[in-house]
Amino acid sequence: MGERAQYEELTRQLSAVGAVRRQLDRNLPGGCSSGTAVVLALLDRDGDLRIGRLAELLGVDMSVTSRHVADLAERGWIDRSPDPADRRSRILRLTPEGRDRLAELSDRAAELLALRLSDWSDEDIRRLTSLLSRLRASFDDTPTRIDTPTRIPAVTC
Repeated sequence: MGERAQYEELTRQLSAVGAVRRQLDRNLPGGCSSGTAVVLALLDRDGDLRIGRLAELLGVDMSVTSRHVADLAERGWIDRSPDPADRRSRILRLTPEGRDRLAELSDRAAELLALRLSDWSDEDIRRLTSLLSRLRASFDDTPTRIDTPTRIPAVTC
C-alpha cells in the first residue's frame, strides 16, 4: 500500500471511530450529552478554568460553551464563582455532584468498552490507547494548514 493510500485508509478508519464515539454517546444517561461529559472531564483534568479557556479546550464558540456551562450550573454539577483577579470573569469548578456524575459517565463508558472489546487482549487495548494518545498529541495545539495544492487537492463541499 502506497503512502497516499495509507493516509486515505487512515481517514476512513478515523471516520469509523466517529461511529464508535456516537455509540458511546448513545449509552449516556438521559439528559447527558457528549458535550456535558467533555466539559465535566476537562474540569476534572484541568481543575478550575475560566470560561474562555474552556471554550479554547473544547474548540467551540464562546456561545456554545456558555450554553453548556449554564446547563451544568443549573444541574448543580459545576460552580461559577467570581474570578478574584477579574470580577467580570467567572471561575468554573466541578461540584461534588459533578464529580459523581462524571464518575457515573466514565463507568458507563468503561462498561460498554469492556463489553465490546471483550475479545481483545490487554496488550491490544494498551497499544490502541497508546497510538490514539500519540495521534491526539500530534494534533494538540498545533494549528496546521496545508497550502500546497500540489500535495493536497482543494476539496469543496
